[in-house]
Amino acid sequence: MTLIAAPLLAHAQVSINIGQPGFYGQIEIGNAPPPQVVYSAPVIVQAAPTQEAYPPMYLRVPEEHHRDWRRYCHEYNACNRQVYFVTNDWYNNSYAPHYAREHGHGHDHEYEERERERDRDHERDHGHDRDHEHERDHERDNERN
Repeated sequence: MTLIAAPLLAHAQVSINIGQPGFYGQIEIGNAPPPQVVYSAPVIVQAAPTQEAYPPMYLRVPEEHHRDWRRYCHEYNACNRQVYFVTNDWYNNSYAPHYAREHGHGHDHEYEERERERDRDHERDHGHDRDHEHERDHERDNERN
């Protein structure tokens, strides 16, 4: 299942799969590990009429969205739904790997490569680019010879 990451990327029309970093939206728990949620009770902006009662839904949303849910609930079609917000830790470490296994993605090499690249960027930003420093040392040695 491929969804548009709403609402952050709605204008860019970037396609992001469930289980990937950057996905925000509804999560079908199925037989995944029990979710860790931000609030123990579901959040609801306006109750649905009794004849239209819906089961609770689990969503992964940016932190500012669950903090001001009344403002953002319409972007997820969830203003009249009981909503549990899943934690990023649970999504990244439990749900995403489970989803990849269950939907035939197996070992997500693209995800792992993105994570490695993100880690390299982080190290570079904090002055820990050892490979680059090592290359500069070799260049200096070659210039001296």
